[in-house]
Amino acid sequence: MSAAWRRYYDATARRPPRRTLAFALDRFDAAPPAARRAADLGCGAGRDAVAMLARGWRVLAIDAEPAAIAALRARRDLPAGAALETRVARFEETRWDACALVNSSFALPLAPPARFAALWPRLLASLVPGGRLACQLFGDRDGWAGGASIAFHSRAEVDALLAPLEVELFDEEETDS
Repeated sequence: MSAAWRRYYDATARRPPRRTLAFALDRFDAAPPAARRAADLGCGAGRDAVAMLARGWRVLAIDAEPAAIAALRARRDLPAGAALETRVARFEETRWDACALVNSSFALPLAPPARFAALWPRLLASLVPGGRLACQLFGDRDGWAGGASIAFHSRAEVDALLAPLEVELFDEEETDS
């Protein structure tokens, strides 16, 4: 693992869950516990996985970096008896069971563009009826746009990707940072 990823995991591990995930979780409060199965794609050090586990979800956390999975498993704030399964894999190359929630905080764009087209429909097909997706995508005006290893989408392409879903939260951000 690169030193940059290690610094990223260290810097973000203790932050609260992403707003998109918190928003989705709040809409599931009435869901029966048996239906609370989630996949966390590109889980990193587990800030979102821990939030799901704390609410009683069964979570499959997937990350390509063994150090990310090790950091998640070593967290002191993992709830006792947490239903956590981990997998070291690139999420665009692995499969996961049907679930009520797929979360991917700033990781989906890291799927190579040539693989993203096949990943998206598989991701949508993994959602059970009434399931939710919490994620971020990178726009074609992003500062990294043009990078051959990252998937970028125009607003029209994002609208097409989201067309099969009922969008509950859409926040387009364009900032210099």
